[in-house]
Amino acid sequence: MSIGSVLDQLRPDFPDVTISKIRFLEAEGLISPQRTPSGYRRFSSADCDRLRFVLTAQRDHYLPLKVIREQLDAIDHGSTHEGPVVKLPRTFASTSDAFANDNSTGRISREVLCERSGVDDQFVGDLVSAGFVVPGNAGYFDADAVLLVKTAWALSEFGLDIRHLRSLRMAADRQAALLAQIAGPVAKGREAGARDRAEELVRELGSLIVTAHGALLKASVREELKT
Repeated sequence: MSIGSVLDQLRPDFPDVTISKIRFLEAEGLISPQRTPSGYRRFSSADCDRLRFVLTAQRDHYLPLKVIREQLDAIDHGSTHEGPVVKLPRTFASTSDAFANDNSTGRISREVLCERSGVDDQFVGDLVSAGFVVPGNAGYFDADAVLLVKTAWALSEFGLDIRHLRSLRMAADRQAALLAQIAGPVAKGREAGARDRAEELVRELGSLIVTAHGALLKASVREELKT
């Protein structure tokens, strides 16, 4: 298959995938398509399956490329590799699949946000007042707001109130500013595909930050439980 044919096969499940993304994954050694004598890439069905594995690991499990590469290497050598698994509280795990597969796009009204999230308007209003969920132009929300509201509701069932959620938002904003400093110059580059590379860089760095945060959180909790 040509790279365009591969893109056509992947886009129904991964709408954000681009040719630049596929080339980036090739440059990182995660796929190795054959080349014709004239230099054109030719992908096999196995290459396409490998791409699906990588894209799914990034989208659903937020794994960094280093971990994904280790898993692929294990598969190539016929061994098993147990990668990181997100373990959620029981009341939250039932909605995890919906989070991963929520492909909603476009603007969402507050009424629709409540309907898709399964919460009342008062709860959404409290989140907006706390700055945890921020509406855009004309008071509409983006699709990510559904995930945020669902997550906030699940956390509230464990006793985390708006004050705790506000601190999470502030931490995320600080991390976003750090990522923008790193990826901003890449996005402003004049070469073709600069923005795609910047978005991939943000995704990769974001995955590493999530991994580091999880490890630090578990270590801190263990120390707290010792005291």
